Amino acid sequence: MSRLLVLPLAGPLLTAALLLAAPRRRTAHRVAGLAVTAAVLAWAVVLLVVTRDGTVLAERIGGWPPLVAIGFAADAFSALLVTVCALVVLACLATTAVSGDDHDPLFVPLVLVLSAGAYGVFLTADLFNLFVLVEVMLVPSYVLVARGGGADRLGAARVYVAMNLLASTILLAGVGLVYGVTGSVRFGDLAAAARTSPTVGVAAGVVLLALAVKSAVVPWHDWLPRTYPEASPVVLALFSGLLTKVGLYALIRIYAVVYDGDPAYHWVIATAALLSMVVGVLGALGEATMRRVLTFHMVSQIGYVLLGLALFTAASLAAAVFYLAQYILVKAALFLCAAAVHTGHRTDRLDRLGGLATLRPLLALAFAGAALSLAGLPPFSGFVAKFLLIRAVGDAGHWVAVTVAVGVSLLTLASMLKIWGAAFWGQPSGPDGVGAVRLPARVVLPALTLAVVSLLLGPVAQPLLGLADTAAAGLLDPAAYLRAVNGR
Repeated sequence: MSRLLVLPLAGPLLTAALLLAAPRRRTAHRVAGLAVTAAVLAWAVVLLVVTRDGTVLAERIGGWPPLVAIGFAADAFSALLVTVCALVVLACLATTAVSGDDHDPLFVPLVLVLSAGAYGVFLTADLFNLFVLVEVMLVPSYVLVARGGGADRLGAARVYVAMNLLASTILLAGVGLVYGVTGSVRFGDLAAAARTSPTVGVAAGVVLLALAVKSAVVPWHDWLPRTYPEASPVVLALFSGLLTKVGLYALIRIYAVVYDGDPAYHWVIATAALLSMVVGVLGALGEATMRRVLTFHMVSQIGYVLLGLALFTAASLAAAVFYLAQYILVKAALFLCAAAVHTGHRTDRLDRLGGLATLRPLLALAFAGAALSLAGLPPFSGFVAKFLLIRAVGDAGHWVAVTVAVGVSLLTLASMLKIWGAAFWGQPSGPDGVGAVRLPARVVLPALTLAVVSLLLGPVAQPLLGLADTAAAGLLDPAAYLRAVNGR
């Protein structure tokens, strides 16, 4: 199985290259994109089964010496995120296939390259390849942000490209500093290095800063609500499930391996977490379109994951991993609902919508399930995630953080009710209201599927909880991960 770790990266990249040779065969693009993503999903499920007991798989491509080898490693944490993200990519491709939004011959190849970069980040075992794979992911995202847009979208694309180029420059500088100080960028050689050497801590801190910018952590979040809402709705759903989550994964992995969870930095992470939660939810309350409300909630929900990382206990890390996995599904479902609304009505402005619960019951069902999960209401997976996290924070005696987490959840519910009351309840108040365009039920099906999965992860949470516990144990004590990476 170790020798197959490169497949989630190689499969989509090879498929994308082949599709570029046949740009006019739209059906072939759809089938190939769905097929290779489904294959990655199946492979990831097998990897989950293999790693659920704490097993770590590792491979050095080509069998080169460790210092020059391209190393990959998979544990329960990385396998879980590959699985969840592959499911989101599959849902997004399915949505575009039935809605016809994939008419651009570059769309499917770009999505496959982006997803390959994301899978590669989850599986890489050194900092330099992390940088390379982040760039593999970002280059197609630049095109996807700008495609088919007018002045507003192109303006947002310029901001998006500028911020990510800046963050990438900082990331590369950080990787160079780490190599200059330690002589290596392999995770196996950097174990606990920042905890024992302040110089390494500063160098690795530059890497973490770049990842915080890419993850839209407050106060480096402003670029996200300025750019994401201008992308096409399905592209936004794809970005919500992959881009910032890749940065979060890398933050967690590096802090666990390189810093060994050093408590000296807990207050920094906790402060960023609480600020992200509050700033994100307050921003969402003031917005007037579905996409902008949901985009601000991306900032807010990132804070919950960081709060679990800040405590760095078994319970808090398990809660953070569980939260991250279910949140990817929930947020993608909500953005796919927004995509369906935009497809049917050519707008997602709340003051131009109304009555969708009556006209489009499947869409209303999908949105309601995902929205209630985001707000943390039972029996949805969001409730389980927030309950576990708040309990871990309370057990540690951080009652201010508990108060903030509960308060932000209530405000999240208020913003979801705002969307429901304006768009799904009541009557349309403008010419772009309900009934503008016929919307086939199959356009809503991918969003509904993700919402149902999220619902099932509530009452049937034990399998994911077990994986989260295993992932948390591997982050607290990365000895098995490091042995596999070092080939011992």
